Amino acid sequence: MKVILLEDVRALGKKGQVVDVSDGYARNMLIPKKLGLEATPKNLNELKLQQANAEKVAKENLEEAKALAKKLETIAVELSLKVGEGGRAFGSVSGKELSEALKQQHGLDIDKKRIVIDTPIKALGETSVTVRLHPAVTGSFKVIIKEEK
Repeated sequence: MKVILLEDVRALGKKGQVVDVSDGYARNMLIPKKLGLEATPKNLNELKLQQANAEKVAKENLEEAKALAKKLETIAVELSLKVGEGGRAFGSVSGKELSEALKQQHGLDIDKKRIVIDTPIKALGETSVTVRLHPAVTGSFKVIIKEEK
């Protein structure tokens, strides 16, 4: 019997795949536990429509991420740090602070978990920070650190 998997099933396949299993396994295990549907023409057509819709949504998300990456290239965020003797900063700039600054200064809502800071930002001046917008798209923006007065 051909079955469309609704969930990932170990040693059988991933969600959305059409697999051939024994009739008893399909009737007694997969279908009652909502792990699969019988592969009727109606269900196969529904699967195709769902996959087409998912591809469309993924493509739209990728395009949005690329547009946001281009916009980020032109942005500079200004922050201030307390500085002690010798120009040493007290603490460093975190992803949360950068996320809040992007929202306040430019109206961009980027999650702090997407902001990648390789080395802690502790020095005054200009630094470039990377943002993971999509698995295939990264962007970066400038951070200008000034002395807090």
